[in-house]
Amino acid sequence: MNQEQFKNTVFIHKDKLFRFAKRILVDDDEAFDAVQNVMMRLWELKDQLLQYKNMEAFCMQSVKNEALNRIKKGKVRSDYVNQYQAVSTTEYTIGNTKEIIVKMINSLPEKQRLVMHLRDVEDYDIDEIAEVLEMGESAVRVNLMRARQKVKEQLTKLFNYETERIYSDKK
Repeated sequence: MNQEQFKNTVFIHKDKLFRFAKRILVDDDEAFDAVQNVMMRLWELKDQLLQYKNMEAFCMQSVKNEALNRIKKGKVRSDYVNQYQAVSTTEYTIGNTKEIIVKMINSLPEKQRLVMHLRDVEDYDIDEIAEVLEMGESAVRVNLMRARQKVKEQLTKLFNYETERIYSDKK
């Protein structure tokens, strides 16, 4: 594989890979470093890459593994915990709903968070998510359903609490 082929088959996925790495690692710099590291390794293996049918899925798997290895090493764990506290500490104000939803998604268990990101943000199909995360399609569906349900429950609680607070302030 020459440089032009690499650019057209692997490098074109860099933005998606970065968003995926950022979803896992939270920190922009860590995500950039993870993607860069994966790209360098893929370049070194460029002659063996033609054997993979779905290059995008292979790249996503590589980034996922790199990001999880970085977390295991503890490079970003403390940042992750400090940056994303439970949503209950966030007060709802008009205009910060998106921020609250992002915090709710980030507080989900890892598999649910990754499945929800790939499906609802990156718009992957269930079979593509199963390939990227090396899970069965039924497991992807279950994790997606649970993730959406949990976010829905948290939003319902938050909005009910805010509605009660508004009406109690008027009395």
